[in-house]
Amino acid sequence: MRVFFAAPARLWEEWSPALRAACPEMELCREGDPASFDALIYAPGYPETGEPMDFRPFARARLVQSLWAGVERIVVNETLTQPLCRMVDPGLAQGMAEWCLGWAMRLHLGMDRYLQDGQWRNGLVPPLASERPVTILGMGELGRAVAAKLQGMGFPVTGWSASGRPVEDVRVLGAEALPRALEGAEILISLLPDTPETRNLLDARRLAMLPRGAFLLNPGRGTVLDDEALLAALDEGRLGHAVLDVFRTEPLPPGHPFWSHPDVTVTPHIAADTRPATAAPVAAENLRRAMAGQPLLHLVDRARGY
Repeated sequence: MRVFFAAPARLWEEWSPALRAACPEMELCREGDPASFDALIYAPGYPETGEPMDFRPFARARLVQSLWAGVERIVVNETLTQPLCRMVDPGLAQGMAEWCLGWAMRLHLGMDRYLQDGQWRNGLVPPLASERPVTILGMGELGRAVAAKLQGMGFPVTGWSASGRPVEDVRVLGAEALPRALEGAEILISLLPDTPETRNLLDARRLAMLPRGAFLLNPGRGTVLDDEALLAALDEGRLGHAVLDVFRTEPLPPGHPFWSHPDVTVTPHIAADTRPATAAPVAAENLRRAMAGQPLLHLVDRARGY
């Protein structure tokens, strides 16, 4: 099979060895007649001229395999008619679960309260994890991985998704129960995708539903959060702290108030990176499925946007 690598040039050296090792029967190319390719490996930022990708010349392609989990910048491309699959791989899920667990534990234990200034603060004893309810917004593969990690530490976890689809060993609430999901969350984790339904979902009204002093982690999508509403909730003491990994504009501009706010921690979109070693086998499996006419992994629903 011939596969076109439609990704920024800087990714070639990192990805091509892993992809070829995972799928040795593939001829991976960076140039050639578009009509000759059976599939594309794609990442936003291609072409590097800044123009939108034109998928129409790749009329023979049976698959566009994204290297990233987020596909909101791809599904809006009207020239894309080929099946599109997002990347969900074991390394990505593990990385997201570790990021969420690490920051949840740091906030839960109040690690930053123990300043090394000679003061003996032995009255600041945290509750047990079993006494700190967590709600996860978004119960896809990443949400399930995060839930399992947090439950392993003893946190009571509630999941929320628009569908309310059941998840084994997790209490999951559906669309109409969002207020209930928020009201019980001393730690709220948003793993929601960027869709018309999720944009500004966490606005002033919904942030006010959280228990006073609640913590917010957002490694999902920056558009889910109303930035001004979050800053107001923090300034008023209604929320305790926010750890944000994703933003409406990235990189986050140096002058953005998130950088200087004492109750905001910024991480630079590193919660769940796609690692070639674990992602390449997923891409290889989808390429083989596409060639054999079999069901594809993580096929994107264009209407839902993910």
